[in-house]
Amino acid sequence: MQKSSRLLKLIILALFGTISLLLFFLNFPLPFLPPYLKIDFSEVPALIAALIFSPLAGVLVEAIKNMLYLIVSGAGDPIGVTSNFLAGVMFIVPVSMLYHKYKGMKSIVSGLVTGTIIMAIGMSVLNYLVILPLYALFMGWGDMTESAKWIAVIGGILPFNIIKGIVVGMLFVPLFIKMRRWIEQKRANLA
Repeated sequence: MQKSSRLLKLIILALFGTISLLLFFLNFPLPFLPPYLKIDFSEVPALIAALIFSPLAGVLVEAIKNMLYLIVSGAGDPIGVTSNFLAGVMFIVPVSMLYHKYKGMKSIVSGLVTGTIIMAIGMSVLNYLVILPLYALFMGWGDMTESAKWIAVIGGILPFNIIKGIVVGMLFVPLFIKMRRWIEQKRANLA
């Protein structure tokens, strides 16, 4: 019984990861930000998995999505994939932690706000210190100047992650309201 329950969880997480990958391909740039920064809704299945099971389940869905993306796209861009994974984790974990602790709509909204802030600040710091210098090295641009990194972070990364958190949150709240009973039933049956 224990093995079949674990297998069912793995199958569900793999399905959520695959759905997340499909949503990842449905992306769009924002006209006033750099075109490589694109909004997508691939965190939604990871959020649902994290609410049903645990924050770790959401992290696993993010990992599955990004590994599948590397395989399917053949992009060979581990820096971007790693960035997407880290941003997703920073966004999902606070939402699911607050939901599992307090349950209810207020915990979802406060989690989405907290996740957006953590993702925006965390990705800004990571881009400034690690990701942008790695991209510069990977692309053969040499060292990025401090001012170029600040411009990229303040003019692109920070506003993008704030907007992405708001857009995904605005989609997720009504979705959660519609799916709340189903999520709670699945939580009771599978968790």
